[in-house]
Amino acid sequence: MRLTVYGRSHCHLCEEMLSALRPFQERYGFALEVVDIDGEPQLEARYGAKVPVLVTADRELCHYFLDETMLIRHLEAGDP
Repeated sequence: MRLTVYGRSHCHLCEEMLSALRPFQERYGFALEVVDIDGEPQLEARYGAKVPVLVTADRELCHYFLDETMLIRHLEAGDP
């Protein structure tokens, strides 16, 4: 399973979300990709005002702050 965080460098909310994700990553063993949207016009247009954004292959799980309930529901359902 792979999750992606879209964010920006020097973004305190992005760093907070990544820190909050670490214990879940250790427990559930998912791969985590971090994508800096700056310099990517398409990603800036899509996620610019909402970073950080946690997404799975086909949907957005949460933005600004980690929604632990949504994350656990997704991980325990075994969705890709």
